[in-house]
Parts: sequence; structure tokens; C-alpha cells
Amino acid sequence: MRPGAPVSAPSFRDFLFASDHPRVAEIRGLTAREYAEHATADSFAGPMIEGWRKLYPQPFTGITNDGVRREGLFPLAPAQPGEEAPTGDMAAAARKLLGALAPAQARTLRYAVDAQEWQSWANPEFMQHDTGLRLDELDAPVRDAILGVVEASLSPAGFELVRNLMRINGFLGDLVELPLLMNEFSYNFALYGEPSETEPWGWQLFGHHAALNCLVAGTQLVISPVFMGAEPDGIDDGPHRGVKVFKERIALARRLMGALPADLRARAVTYPSMVDPGMPEGRLHAGDERHLGGCFQDNRVIPYEGILVAGMPREARDLLDALVDDFIAYLPDGPRAARHREIREHHGETFFSWIGGWEGDEAFYFRLQSPVVVLELDHHTGVFLGNDEPAPFHMHTVVRTPNGNDYGRELVRQGR
Repeated sequence: MRPGAPVSAPSFRDFLFASDHPRVAEIRGLTAREYAEHATADSFAGPMIEGWRKLYPQPFTGITNDGVRREGLFPLAPAQPGEEAPTGDMAAAARKLLGALAPAQARTLRYAVDAQEWQSWANPEFMQHDTGLRLDELDAPVRDAILGVVEASLSPAGFELVRNLMRINGFLGDLVELPLLMNEFSYNFALYGEPSETEPWGWQLFGHHAALNCLVAGTQLVISPVFMGAEPDGIDDGPHRGVKVFKERIALARRLMGALPADLRARAVTYPSMVDPGMPEGRLHAGDERHLGGCFQDNRVIPYEGILVAGMPREARDLLDALVDDFIAYLPDGPRAARHREIREHHGETFFSWIGGWEGDEAFYFRLQSPVVVLELDHHTGVFLGNDEPAPFHMHTVVRTPNGNDYGRELVRQGR
């Protein structure tokens, strides 16, 4: 290579396991339900499952920054003009779904609006909790009706992103020859409460690299916690060739770091390396890696770190607004406007922190955190790819609503 020639980023295909590698060969042919049992004894998954068992079920309090839940942040009230949820369309889609179900399916699908099963979602490929119905075990009309509920609740871009994450999961399953475990429909769906234009109800979709929890109360909509990720980050072959996810989000984050003055950027970086010797014990998790708000972390205390958003220069704050927009683009227009307004109103107590590098193709983690939101993005090592260092082609993202309104739980509480 000539001096000064650009170095291309590594491709996920450079890290594909050989077909006979134990990581994939030992579980090939297992169904999702067989793998759920196998995973408990797996050297990678087993310790994670055991750790998560200690966290679920626990009474819900919500994520906080100091262990004390802050009240009064999420009043139950009609949405402001222009910020209304598509409640009628959502209820109609849910009723259509219920009309397509056999009685036994309806009993399996449905839970009380405040059921603890909300907290059973998880993002790995193994099925730790079999909540609701599993899409790849359903006939196409029922599956399509479920996706109709999801589509009615999200923006068009948001629904397309969710479907692309599901397609990437199927693409990965084909790549590593594990289609029974990872396919386009290896996801669980549950319905909470009675579909209504006025009373709280919601739904939950979760599986490998996609988990959404949606609660609507009249004209107010909460979709949180949300987990979206991908390994790899795109599809380079087959009918969905060209699909790519999170490219804009990653680019905005890098530009934001570049727009910070050197002193602010240095203060934002809590650890210069993704696996840093300065990290305390427990800061890295086998599955979540640097994430703090992943599955089963509903009551976690996450102290503020980094720099205040209010102290950023205008260019950086504008880039931050664009980054937030990209994170919450799954919301329909009205609720997205409401959510962005809510986040902006707390800029004076919003913190931004970073781990790792930010230039070129360096892997990184960042968190935006305030009393009303936690946003995280983390580049990961391989699980079904062989990269043993974090890489931009495997990332996890998390959206949380701290201080008690994940799952819209605070709205439900006030409604009662």
C-alpha cells in the first residue's frame, strides 16, 4: 500500500466464523425453544442469564441518577395541539389483531396493563422469557396483523427501521446457518390492557436486536424502553441488499464530538478506551458491554457523567438536536414533537458523556442523560461474528425514560 493511502474500514465478512467453528456448529439445528434451554449452560450466555434472573421480577421504580425518583415530570393530560398520538389507528389495528386470533392465542397474548411481564423483554437471540406470542410460530395473517399494530403506532421511518432490523437478523441467521434461532420473525409480541381511545393500553415486541415497549394513554404516547441494534449493520446480498442502519446516527455523533472545543471534548470523555483499565469492576457487562440501560435494568441508578449540554457551543447543540431526532424518529410526528420539546426543556440538566475514540472508524460509546431521557449507543465485539474488539458494524442503542415512565408506567399510575 502506498504511503498515505486511505485505510478502508474492516468488513463484517472478514469476521465470519467457519461453518464448523464451535460457536455456530454446536447450536446448529436447535430450535428457539431448544436453544433457550441450551443457553443456560453456555459459557457466554449462561452467566448473563443467571445475572438477569436476579433482576426479574422486581417491583418497578424506574431508572434514576441518584436512587431517588423525581416526581411530577410526566403529568397525565391531553397532548398539546399537534402532539397527539395516532390513538384511533392504533386501537383499530389492535382490535383487528384480536379478531384474527384463536381463543387460545388471545389468552397467551394478553396481559393486564400494569403486568410485570412488561419487564420481561430482552434483546439477545436466546428466548429467556416466552412472553406473548412468537411471530415465527404464527400463520401469516396473524403475524401481519401484529405488524399492523406496530406500524399504526410508529412513524413510517420508524416502522421501516424496525422491519430492517428484523431483516438483518434473518440475514445474519442465514449467514451463520442458524435460521431456526435468528430469522426475520424470531420475535415475541404481547398486548397489555384493552385497546381503547381513552384508557391506557399498549404492546411489546422483542427479540434479537429489536425491542419496543409502547403505551398509549388517550392522546399521550410513550415508546420506551427501546432497544435497537444490529450485527452486522447492513445487508450486502439477497433481496434486501443495500439495507444499512444507524449510519446517520453514528456520523452525527462523530460530528458532534468534532464540534466541541478541545477542553469540553476532553471533559466529555469519561474513558479514552472502550475497554479501559480505569473502569471500575462491573462497568463492563458480558452482553451489554458499556450499556447501562439494557434489559432488566429498570431500576438502575445511573449517575450523571460528562458535560452539560447547556455549556456546548451552538453548533454542537444543533448537532445534538439532530442526534436526538434520529434516536426518536420511530415516534409518529405528534409524539415525536412532544418528546423533543420535553427533552429540550431539560437541557439545563442534561449531560453528555463519551467513551473511546471519535475520528475515522474508531469504535465508541456515548450517553445523553437527563431527568426525562437516557440515550445510549455502543459499538460491540462480535457475538455471531468473530471480532474480539468493538467494531462499527455491530452496535446497540437504547432509549429509556427515567424517573418512572418507562412502559408509560407513570401515566398508568396516575390514571388509576
